[in-house]
Amino acid sequence: MRLAHALALAGLLALSGCSLITLDFQPKIRPLEEETVEGKGTSKILLLDLSGVLSEDLPSFSLGAPPPRVPLLARVREELQKAEKDDRVRALIVRINSPGGTITASDVLYHELLAFKERRKVPVIAAIMDVGASGGYYAALAADTIVANPTTVTGSIGVVMVTVNAQGLLEKIGVAPLAIKSGPMKDAGSPLRSLTEPERAVFQSIIDEMYGRFVGLIVKARKLPEDRVRAAADGRVYTAEQALRLGLVDRIGYLEDVVTLAKERAGLTEARVVMYHRPKEYRANIYSATPAPSTAESTLAQFAAALGGGGPRFLYLWWP
Repeated sequence: MRLAHALALAGLLALSGCSLITLDFQPKIRPLEEETVEGKGTSKILLLDLSGVLSEDLPSFSLGAPPPRVPLLARVREELQKAEKDDRVRALIVRINSPGGTITASDVLYHELLAFKERRKVPVIAAIMDVGASGGYYAALAADTIVANPTTVTGSIGVVMVTVNAQGLLEKIGVAPLAIKSGPMKDAGSPLRSLTEPERAVFQSIIDEMYGRFVGLIVKARKLPEDRVRAAADGRVYTAEQALRLGLVDRIGYLEDVVTLAKERAGLTEARVVMYHRPKEYRANIYSATPAPSTAESTLAQFAAALGGGGPRFLYLWWP
């Protein structure tokens, strides 16, 4: 038996020209497939998920070997491009369950949704589930209508810069960091020392400008006076009823109410609610979700991806 195995291996090497043979066992990312999760007819309503921490990147570490995933921004753009080519897609529901994330990811998602709406001229409805705060709410502003679940938490309008000051710890263990720099601001925000007052002022000016952009989008999208928006945009979160009174959302309802509304806005009596997914991903009804990390490890990885290393990061993020 051993001789037979040796001869088989020798034959394989001979056929390959004695070159090194490599086998790739990593699962490949497959193209999106369409799945009907509710309804009937030829017209379609696309249900698109925005869940978890909004970031441009995938988590860069893991304790195991998870299957390959597509970065959020790439997946959303891929889904919207697929829907744009399908004339039977007559409305878009954006289901949001997110505390927000990086400024750039939130803004890119807003831009992609708005561009799709303007090109296709179809109604876009944001359905906020458990949480649609900060960057999650920012992305929802691209929709024509925002519907909150009765138990939704939303708001947290504002910007936060998160960094770490490890100077005290380094002093305790006798480590003295040294930075040789071209200018006094070159290492501003370093986790190895405290911020100086001039550095704090620079970062505050950036935060104020990004906050102003957020407020401006709310004023434009929700058609509210700026002073009223700024009064509500102090970083606090709101219940669905509070958000409705403030004009941050249009109505309160469940996901099936959103589907009914999408049909009405599209002028449809019947339609299929469809979702795009990779092969073997579960899709059975309108509450089926795009797979998102659910373990403590995965949640930590999501936040690590959003925060990105030891340096400061500007975030539209609910950070209690």
